Amino acid sequence: MKIGFHTDAFNTSFKNFEFCLDWAKKNDVHHIECGVIDGVSWIHGLGYQPHVALYEDPLMLKNKMADQYGVEFSQVDAAFPLSGKDGPVYGVPYVLKSIPWAKHAGCPCIATTDGLHKPADLDDDAAMDMMKREYEQIIEVAEAYKMQINIEVHGYFTTNPDMLEKMLNFCDSEYLGLNMDTGNSFIAGNDPVKFIKRFIDKVRHVHIKDVSASLAEALRGQDTGIALSQCAIGEGVNADNIKQCMALLRDSGYTGVLSMECEGEGGPMIERSLAWMRSTMQELGIPEEK
Repeated sequence: MKIGFHTDAFNTSFKNFEFCLDWAKKNDVHHIECGVIDGVSWIHGLGYQPHVALYEDPLMLKNKMADQYGVEFSQVDAAFPLSGKDGPVYGVPYVLKSIPWAKHAGCPCIATTDGLHKPADLDDDAAMDMMKREYEQIIEVAEAYKMQINIEVHGYFTTNPDMLEKMLNFCDSEYLGLNMDTGNSFIAGNDPVKFIKRFIDKVRHVHIKDVSASLAEALRGQDTGIALSQCAIGEGVNADNIKQCMALLRDSGYTGVLSMECEGEGGPMIERSLAWMRSTMQELGIPEEK
């Protein structure tokens, strides 16, 4: 398997994408995931946000990442919530615009998701019907570009295993799969091990996220997603679940990316996470593909 990380790790330290590339090179990590921005923002323009804007040339960025840093994209995050009334208006165009950009950037996957909460203006059936139409439109374009669209475990519908199963069957396409998230599944009150076991054949990308004891005590079973885990991987109450999930992925033949998600503190916390990931992979007999 490959180790990567989401640049969200450096949100709170106000680093830019270039800093993330440099961190990856220094730590011998060759796969990176970031959010894509459709438009401009002052905080990104001034270099205080570690994500990439869709106005940036994707081919030039791909070449720069490879030539200067030895890094490539594992996934870009276009996860505007698709389950609410804004999904068709803003979410679908955002994903569709991201597909050709990601293709030129050499990125194989795009993350999508639902909203954190039950839609205020739609019942569950209506929201599911709407999302089915949205994903049908997205997958039609994704198939043309041979782009993997992943549904991330992150919200009201996606952390419900029965609802998620229906979503993963919205389209009969090899290009619709699952971005498993060990932290979001846990904080929603699920057992991440049972969760991933149910969907193991659909997993195309994985977010590895631990949860602190204090956060679990305060929010487990009451929330659906964690914006950023203030806990190094391996130091929280979800560590054993993560290890078991990695073993299941190993046994299933998964060879994709394990993308670390945690607060970076400008480096120290994500470096501890990386050390735990590498030692755990070695313990489980999982070769790290660079």
